Amino acid sequence: MTAQRPAAARRPAIGDLAAGDVVGTRTVEVDRARLVRYAGASGDFNPIHWNDTFAAGVGLPGVIAHGMFTMGAAVALVEEWAGDPGAVVDYQTRFTRPVPVPDAGVATLEVTGTVGAIDADAGTVRVDLTVTFEGARVLGKTQAVVRL
Repeated sequence: MTAQRPAAARRPAIGDLAAGDVVGTRTVEVDRARLVRYAGASGDFNPIHWNDTFAAGVGLPGVIAHGMFTMGAAVALVEEWAGDPGAVVDYQTRFTRPVPVPDAGVATLEVTGTVGAIDADAGTVRVDLTVTFEGARVLGKTQAVVRL
């Protein structure tokens, strides 16, 4: 995974932010080995995440990434930007389409975080995430609320 962070290494100041500001971008490469490691960590050994024959048999284009893996990889951008994973006080998304992971090579996710709303009284910022694979959104209405 690679991420491009803002030039300043300090925690963002709510007064310095405006709706529409891009907080960062991230590229996430997913291969079969990463899916196996995630399955072990999460306990999700559904064969759609490791067996091409099974995945195709249930109508999928092949092995797909775990939705929760994709969700977690996306929010890491916000955690890094905020400087503290505990600053994320709410996070939600809709799973809109699967991420097929080839047998050889990688599936590449592109993540962009943008300030969607600021609540100065509450000290929170809503970061809207755009998560795409091959130009199509794979997560929809992906929003993280961060207390700064």
